[in-house]
Amino acid sequence: MPTVLQGARVFTGDQVLEGHAVVIEDGTVRAVVPQAEAPTGATVHTLPGDTLLAPGFVDVQVNGAGGVLFNDTPTEEAALAIAAAMRTCGTTGLLPTFITDDAARMREACEAAIAATARPGGGVLGIHLEGPFISRERAGVHVPSFIRTPDPRDLDYLTALPRRFAAHGGRVLMTLAPECVDDATLRRLVTSGVVLSAGHTAATSERTSQALNAGVRGFTHLFNAMPPVMNRQPGPVAAALTHDDAWCGVIADGVHVHADNLRLLLKVKPPGKVFLVTDAMPPVGTPVTSFTLQGRTILRRHGRLETEDGTLAGADIDLTAAVRHCVHALGVPLEEALRMASLHPATFMGLHGHRGRIAPGHRADLVLLMPDLSVHSTWVGGQPKSKASH
Repeated sequence: MPTVLQGARVFTGDQVLEGHAVVIEDGTVRAVVPQAEAPTGATVHTLPGDTLLAPGFVDVQVNGAGGVLFNDTPTEEAALAIAAAMRTCGTTGLLPTFITDDAARMREACEAAIAATARPGGGVLGIHLEGPFISRERAGVHVPSFIRTPDPRDLDYLTALPRRFAAHGGRVLMTLAPECVDDATLRRLVTSGVVLSAGHTAATSERTSQALNAGVRGFTHLFNAMPPVMNRQPGPVAAALTHDDAWCGVIADGVHVHADNLRLLLKVKPPGKVFLVTDAMPPVGTPVTSFTLQGRTILRRHGRLETEDGTLAGADIDLTAAVRHCVHALGVPLEEALRMASLHPATFMGLHGHRGRIAPGHRADLVLLMPDLSVHSTWVGGQPKSKASH
Protein backbone atom coordinates (compact mmCIF):
# COMPACT_ATOMS: atom_id res chain seq x y z
CA MET A 1 0.00 0.00 0.00
CA PRO A 2 1.44 3.40 -0.93
CA THR A 3 2.08 6.18 1.55
CA VAL A 4 1.14 9.77 0.83
CA LEU A 5 2.88 12.78 2.39
CA GLN A 6 0.85 15.94 1.98
CA GLY A 7 0.29 19.36 3.52
CA ALA A 8 3.84 20.72 3.21
CA ARG A 9 5.35 22.60 0.31
CA VAL A 10 7.54 20.29 -1.77
CA PHE A 11 10.97 21.16 -3.12
CA THR A 12 11.58 18.60 -5.86
CA GLY A 13 15.21 19.54 -6.40
CA ASP A 14 14.13 21.72 -9.31
CA GLN A 15 11.24 23.81 -7.99
CA VAL A 16 8.99 24.41 -5.00
CA LEU A 17 5.44 23.10 -5.42
CA GLU A 18 2.40 24.20 -3.43
CA GLY A 19 -0.58 21.91 -2.83
CA HIS A 20 1.18 18.75 -3.96
CA ALA A 21 1.52 15.30 -2.43
CA VAL A 22 4.41 12.84 -2.57
CA VAL A 23 3.40 9.24 -3.19
CA ILE A 24 5.83 6.65 -1.82
CA GLU A 25 5.85 2.90 -2.45
CA ASP A 26 8.50 0.25 -1.82
CA GLY A 27 10.99 2.81 -0.59
CA THR A 28 10.86 5.01 -3.68
CA VAL A 29 8.91 8.02 -4.87
CA ARG A 30 6.16 6.82 -7.15
CA ALA A 31 4.72 10.23 -8.03
CA VAL A 32 4.47 13.89 -7.12
CA VAL A 33 0.90 14.96 -7.85
CA PRO A 34 -1.59 17.66 -6.96
CA GLN A 35 -3.04 16.75 -3.58
CA ALA A 36 -6.48 16.16 -5.07
CA GLU A 37 -4.97 13.45 -7.32
CA ALA A 38 -3.36 11.42 -4.52
CA PRO A 39 -4.32 7.74 -4.75
CA THR A 40 -7.24 6.54 -2.67
CA GLY A 41 -6.62 3.75 -0.17
CA ALA A 42 -3.13 5.00 0.64
CA THR A 43 -1.79 5.69 4.13
CA VAL A 44 -1.92 9.48 4.37
CA HIS A 45 0.34 11.62 6.57
CA THR A 46 -0.57 15.28 6.73
CA LEU A 47 2.49 17.42 7.45
CA PRO A 48 2.48 20.87 9.07
CA GLY A 49 1.49 23.52 6.54
CA ASP A 50 4.45 25.78 7.30
CA THR A 51 7.05 23.10 6.54
CA LEU A 52 9.08 22.30 3.42
CA LEU A 53 9.66 18.72 2.24
CA ALA A 54 13.01 18.44 0.46
CA PRO A 55 15.39 15.74 -0.79
CA GLY A 56 17.42 14.26 2.06
CA PHE A 57 20.93 15.64 2.38
CA VAL A 58 24.00 13.79 1.10
CA ASP A 59 27.29 14.35 2.93
CA VAL A 60 30.43 12.91 1.35
CA GLN A 61 32.77 13.82 4.24
CA VAL A 62 31.80 12.71 7.74
CA ASN A 63 34.59 11.65 10.09
CA GLY A 64 32.24 11.05 12.98
CA ALA A 65 29.12 12.16 14.85
CA GLY A 66 27.13 11.27 17.92
CA GLY A 67 30.29 10.56 19.88
CA VAL A 68 31.63 8.06 17.33
CA LEU A 69 34.84 8.51 15.28
CA PHE A 70 35.29 6.19 12.29
CA ASN A 71 39.09 6.20 12.57
CA ASP A 72 38.83 5.13 16.22
CA THR A 73 36.28 2.41 15.53
CA PRO A 74 36.38 1.32 11.88
CA THR A 75 33.45 -1.09 12.16
CA GLU A 76 30.14 -1.60 10.44
CA GLU A 77 28.35 -0.64 13.64
CA ALA A 78 30.31 2.62 13.92
CA ALA A 79 29.54 3.63 10.33
CA LEU A 80 25.84 2.97 10.89
CA ALA A 81 25.88 4.85 14.21
CA ILE A 82 27.42 7.90 12.53
CA ALA A 83 24.74 7.79 9.83
CA ALA A 84 22.01 7.49 12.45
CA ALA A 85 23.36 10.48 14.38
CA MET A 86 23.52 12.67 11.27
CA ARG A 87 20.04 11.62 10.16
CA THR A 88 18.49 13.77 12.89
CA CYS A 89 20.24 16.71 11.22
CA GLY A 90 18.69 16.05 7.81
CA THR A 91 21.44 13.88 6.28
CA THR A 92 19.90 10.69 4.89
CA GLY A 93 23.02 9.40 3.11
CA LEU A 94 26.72 9.84 3.78
CA LEU A 95 30.23 8.58 3.22
CA PRO A 96 31.95 7.69 6.49
CA THR A 97 35.37 9.26 6.15
CA PHE A 98 38.60 7.54 7.16
CA ILE A 99 41.59 9.84 7.36
CA THR A 100 45.27 8.94 6.87
CA ASP A 101 46.22 5.87 8.91
CA ASP A 102 48.20 2.67 8.45
CA ALA A 103 47.37 0.32 5.57
CA ALA A 104 45.85 -2.45 7.70
CA ARG A 105 43.57 -0.03 9.48
CA MET A 106 42.49 1.52 6.17
CA ARG A 107 41.50 -1.89 4.83
CA GLU A 108 39.60 -2.62 8.02
CA ALA A 109 37.62 0.60 7.50
CA CYS A 110 36.87 -0.29 3.87
CA GLU A 111 35.59 -3.75 4.79
CA ALA A 112 33.40 -2.23 7.51
CA ALA A 113 31.99 0.35 5.10
CA ILE A 114 31.16 -2.34 2.54
CA ALA A 115 29.15 -4.21 5.18
CA ALA A 116 27.41 -1.00 6.29
CA THR A 117 26.58 -0.04 2.70
CA ALA A 118 24.89 -3.40 2.27
CA ARG A 119 22.49 -2.65 5.13
CA PRO A 120 19.15 -1.48 3.67
CA GLY A 121 18.12 1.89 5.06
CA GLY A 122 21.39 2.33 6.93
CA GLY A 123 22.26 5.56 5.15
CA VAL A 124 25.87 4.57 4.37
CA LEU A 125 26.62 5.24 0.69
CA GLY A 126 30.22 3.97 0.48
CA ILE A 127 33.45 5.34 1.90
CA HIS A 128 35.66 8.41 1.67
CA LEU A 129 39.37 7.75 2.09
CA GLU A 130 40.91 11.10 2.96
CA GLY A 131 44.55 10.16 2.47
CA PRO A 132 47.03 8.57 2.91
CA PHE A 133 48.49 9.81 -0.42
CA ILE A 134 48.62 13.47 0.61
CA SER A 135 51.17 16.24 1.14
CA ARG A 136 53.12 16.32 4.38
CA GLU A 137 53.36 20.07 3.87
CA ARG A 138 49.57 20.37 4.00
CA ALA A 139 48.77 17.49 6.37
CA GLY A 140 46.65 19.50 8.81
CA VAL A 141 45.78 17.11 11.65
CA HIS A 142 46.72 14.02 9.60
CA VAL A 143 49.60 12.12 11.21
CA PRO A 144 52.68 12.60 8.96
CA SER A 145 54.12 9.17 9.74
CA PHE A 146 51.12 7.52 8.07
CA ILE A 147 51.40 9.58 4.85
CA ARG A 148 52.84 7.54 2.00
CA THR A 149 52.86 7.05 -1.76
CA PRO A 150 50.79 4.23 -3.26
CA ASP A 151 52.49 0.88 -3.75
CA PRO A 152 51.31 -2.04 -5.94
CA ARG A 153 49.52 -3.71 -3.04
CA ASP A 154 47.64 -0.50 -2.26
CA LEU A 155 46.59 -0.12 -5.88
CA ASP A 156 45.46 -3.71 -6.27
CA TYR A 157 43.24 -3.36 -3.22
CA LEU A 158 41.90 0.11 -4.04
CA THR A 159 41.08 -0.62 -7.67
CA ALA A 160 39.03 -3.66 -6.61
CA LEU A 161 36.95 -1.62 -4.15
CA PRO A 162 34.53 0.23 -6.47
CA ARG A 163 33.13 -3.02 -7.89
CA ARG A 164 32.58 -4.38 -4.38
CA PHE A 165 30.79 -1.23 -3.23
CA ALA A 166 28.79 -0.99 -6.46
CA ALA A 167 27.23 -4.37 -5.70
CA HIS A 168 25.32 -2.53 -2.95
CA GLY A 169 24.92 0.79 -4.79
CA GLY A 170 27.89 2.36 -2.99
CA ARG A 171 30.75 4.55 -4.12
CA VAL A 172 34.42 5.11 -3.26
CA LEU A 173 35.79 8.64 -2.89
CA MET A 174 39.52 9.24 -2.37
CA THR A 175 41.22 12.50 -1.46
CA LEU A 176 44.84 12.73 -2.57
CA ALA A 177 47.48 15.33 -3.37
CA PRO A 178 48.13 15.53 -7.13
CA GLU A 179 51.85 16.19 -6.61
CA CYS A 180 52.15 12.90 -4.70
CA VAL A 181 50.56 10.60 -7.30
CA ASP A 182 51.53 10.29 -10.96
CA ASP A 183 49.07 10.48 -13.84
CA ALA A 184 49.26 6.78 -14.68
CA THR A 185 48.16 5.93 -11.13
CA LEU A 186 45.42 8.54 -11.23
CA ARG A 187 44.07 7.08 -14.47
CA ARG A 188 44.19 3.54 -13.09
CA LEU A 189 42.18 4.55 -10.02
CA VAL A 190 39.65 6.49 -12.08
CA THR A 191 39.24 3.66 -14.59
CA SER A 192 38.45 1.30 -11.72
CA GLY A 193 35.64 3.60 -10.57
CA VAL A 194 37.29 5.50 -7.70
CA VAL A 195 36.12 9.12 -7.56
CA LEU A 196 39.23 11.24 -7.01
CA SER A 197 39.32 14.57 -5.22
CA ALA A 198 42.33 16.85 -4.71
CA GLY A 199 42.99 17.87 -1.14
CA HIS A 200 45.66 18.28 1.52
CA THR A 201 47.83 19.46 -1.33
CA ALA A 202 50.51 22.03 -2.12
CA ALA A 203 50.41 21.32 -5.86
CA THR A 204 51.01 24.06 -8.39
CA SER A 205 48.11 25.15 -10.53
CA GLU A 206 49.85 23.48 -13.49
CA ARG A 207 50.16 20.12 -11.70
CA THR A 208 46.61 20.38 -10.44
CA SER A 209 45.36 21.00 -13.98
CA GLN A 210 47.27 17.96 -15.22
CA ALA A 211 45.63 15.86 -12.52
CA LEU A 212 42.18 17.16 -13.47
CA ASN A 213 42.90 16.16 -17.07
CA ALA A 214 43.95 12.72 -15.79
CA GLY A 215 40.59 12.21 -14.12
CA VAL A 216 40.58 13.96 -10.75
CA ARG A 217 36.96 15.08 -10.42
CA GLY A 218 36.93 17.71 -7.71
CA PHE A 219 38.37 19.27 -4.57
CA THR A 220 38.06 18.33 -0.92
CA HIS A 221 37.16 21.22 1.44
CA LEU A 222 38.46 23.77 -1.05
CA PHE A 223 40.65 26.51 0.44
CA ASN A 224 41.47 24.39 3.51
CA ALA A 225 44.71 22.35 3.71
CA MET A 226 46.05 24.02 0.56
CA PRO A 227 48.09 27.18 -0.08
CA PRO A 228 46.39 30.51 -0.76
CA VAL A 229 46.35 32.07 -4.22
CA MET A 230 49.51 34.13 -4.76
CA ASN A 231 50.37 36.37 -7.72
CA ARG A 232 53.00 34.05 -9.19
CA GLN A 233 51.94 30.85 -7.41
CA PRO A 234 48.18 30.49 -7.85
CA GLY A 235 48.18 26.86 -6.65
CA PRO A 236 45.30 24.40 -6.55
CA VAL A 237 42.63 26.97 -5.69
CA ALA A 238 43.17 28.78 -9.00
CA ALA A 239 42.85 25.47 -10.86
CA ALA A 240 39.59 24.78 -9.05
CA LEU A 241 38.23 28.19 -9.99
CA THR A 242 39.27 28.09 -13.65
CA HIS A 243 38.29 24.51 -14.55
CA ASP A 244 34.55 24.62 -15.18
CA ASP A 245 34.15 20.85 -14.90
CA ALA A 246 35.81 20.58 -11.48
CA TRP A 247 33.56 20.07 -8.46
CA CYS A 248 34.27 21.93 -5.23
CA GLY A 249 33.27 20.72 -1.79
CA VAL A 250 33.28 23.42 0.91
CA ILE A 251 32.77 23.67 4.66
CA ALA A 252 30.32 26.54 5.12
CA ASP A 253 30.48 27.08 8.86
CA GLY A 254 31.79 30.64 9.11
CA VAL A 255 35.07 29.27 10.48
CA HIS A 256 36.88 27.29 7.79
CA VAL A 257 36.48 29.70 4.86
CA HIS A 258 35.95 33.46 4.80
CA ALA A 259 32.54 34.44 3.46
CA ASP A 260 34.07 36.47 0.62
CA ASN A 261 35.99 33.44 -0.62
CA LEU A 262 32.77 31.43 -0.69
CA ARG A 263 30.98 34.25 -2.52
CA LEU A 264 33.82 34.38 -5.05
CA LEU A 265 33.62 30.63 -5.55
CA LEU A 266 29.87 30.71 -6.11
CA LYS A 267 30.21 33.64 -8.51
CA VAL A 268 32.95 32.02 -10.60
CA LYS A 269 31.90 28.37 -10.78
CA PRO A 270 29.15 27.20 -13.13
CA PRO A 271 25.84 26.44 -11.39
CA GLY A 272 25.83 23.06 -9.69
CA LYS A 273 29.57 22.64 -9.22
CA VAL A 274 29.78 23.74 -5.58
CA PHE A 275 28.48 21.44 -2.85
CA LEU A 276 28.46 21.38 0.94
CA VAL A 277 30.34 18.98 3.21
CA THR A 278 30.58 18.97 6.98
CA ASP A 279 33.93 17.29 7.74
CA ALA A 280 32.02 16.48 10.94
CA MET A 281 33.67 15.02 14.03
CA PRO A 282 32.29 13.08 17.05
CA PRO A 283 31.03 16.11 19.03
CA VAL A 284 28.35 16.84 16.41
CA GLY A 285 25.03 15.93 17.98
CA THR A 286 26.48 15.73 21.50
CA PRO A 287 27.37 18.12 24.35
CA VAL A 288 30.97 16.88 24.68
CA THR A 289 33.77 19.45 24.78
CA SER A 290 36.74 17.31 23.71
CA PHE A 291 37.71 14.04 22.07
CA THR A 292 40.83 12.16 21.05
CA LEU A 293 42.00 11.89 17.44
CA GLN A 294 44.91 9.50 16.82
CA GLY A 295 46.33 10.20 20.26
CA ARG A 296 45.82 13.97 20.25
CA THR A 297 43.26 15.89 22.26
CA ILE A 298 40.83 17.90 20.14
CA LEU A 299 39.02 20.71 21.93
CA ARG A 300 35.58 22.09 21.18
CA ARG A 301 36.11 25.79 21.83
CA HIS A 302 35.69 29.21 20.22
CA GLY A 303 32.99 27.76 17.96
CA ARG A 304 35.43 25.32 16.36
CA LEU A 305 37.26 22.04 16.82
CA GLU A 306 41.00 22.46 17.22
CA THR A 307 44.13 20.94 18.66
CA GLU A 308 45.66 22.51 21.74
CA ASP A 309 47.88 24.64 19.48
CA GLY A 310 44.88 25.92 17.51
CA THR A 311 45.06 23.72 14.37
CA LEU A 312 41.59 23.05 12.94
CA ALA A 313 40.55 19.41 13.31
CA GLY A 314 37.42 18.79 11.31
CA ALA A 315 34.23 20.76 11.85
CA ASP A 316 31.46 21.14 14.40
CA ILE A 317 28.58 21.44 11.96
CA ASP A 318 25.80 19.50 10.24
CA LEU A 319 24.45 20.07 6.74
CA THR A 320 21.30 21.80 7.93
CA ALA A 321 23.45 24.39 9.69
CA ALA A 322 25.55 24.74 6.53
CA VAL A 323 22.39 25.37 4.49
CA ARG A 324 21.31 28.03 6.97
CA HIS A 325 24.75 29.67 6.77
CA CYS A 326 24.57 29.78 2.97
CA VAL A 327 21.12 31.36 3.03
CA HIS A 328 21.57 33.82 5.88
CA ALA A 329 25.27 34.74 5.70
CA LEU A 330 26.02 34.34 1.99
CA GLY A 331 22.67 35.24 0.42
CA VAL A 332 22.36 31.97 -1.49
CA PRO A 333 18.77 31.31 -2.63
CA LEU A 334 17.19 28.58 -0.50
CA GLU A 335 16.59 26.29 -3.46
CA GLU A 336 20.27 26.40 -4.46
CA ALA A 337 21.45 25.96 -0.87
CA LEU A 338 19.29 22.82 -0.64
CA ARG A 339 20.73 21.53 -3.92
CA MET A 340 24.24 22.17 -2.55
CA ALA A 341 23.37 19.75 0.27
CA SER A 342 21.60 17.12 -1.80
CA LEU A 343 21.53 17.07 -5.61
CA HIS A 344 25.02 18.46 -6.21
CA PRO A 345 26.92 16.04 -3.92
CA ALA A 346 24.80 13.18 -5.26
CA THR A 347 25.74 14.18 -8.81
CA PHE A 348 29.42 14.53 -7.86
CA MET A 349 29.36 10.90 -6.66
CA GLY A 350 27.30 9.60 -9.59
CA LEU A 351 24.24 8.94 -7.41
CA HIS A 352 21.94 11.52 -9.01
CA GLY A 353 19.86 8.92 -10.87
CA HIS A 354 18.13 8.00 -7.62
CA ARG A 355 19.13 10.58 -4.98
CA GLY A 356 18.95 14.34 -4.65
CA ARG A 357 15.47 14.84 -6.08
CA ILE A 358 11.88 14.11 -5.13
CA ALA A 359 10.88 12.55 -8.41
CA PRO A 360 9.47 9.24 -9.67
CA GLY A 361 12.01 6.44 -9.33
CA HIS A 362 14.16 8.25 -6.78
CA ARG A 363 14.67 6.91 -3.29
CA ALA A 364 12.26 8.31 -0.75
CA ASP A 365 15.06 9.86 1.31
CA LEU A 366 13.50 13.07 2.57
CA VAL A 367 13.91 15.87 5.08
CA LEU A 368 11.10 18.04 6.45
CA LEU A 369 12.28 21.54 7.34
CA MET A 370 10.68 24.09 9.63
CA PRO A 371 10.44 27.77 8.59
CA ASP A 372 13.68 28.51 10.48
CA LEU A 373 15.38 25.72 8.49
CA SER A 374 15.63 23.39 11.46
CA VAL A 375 14.82 19.71 10.99
CA HIS A 376 11.35 18.44 11.85
CA SER A 377 11.59 14.89 10.49
CA THR A 378 13.46 12.64 8.06
CA TRP A 379 12.61 9.56 6.04
CA VAL A 380 15.04 6.98 4.66
CA GLY A 381 13.64 4.68 2.01
CA GLY A 382 10.18 6.01 2.85
CA GLN A 383 10.48 5.07 6.52
CA PRO A 384 10.28 7.83 9.16
CA LYS A 385 13.57 7.88 11.02
CA SER A 386 13.58 10.84 13.37
CA LYS A 387 11.77 13.77 14.82
CA ALA A 388 14.13 16.41 16.06
CA SER A 389 14.85 20.09 16.06
CA HIS A 390 18.42 21.21 15.32
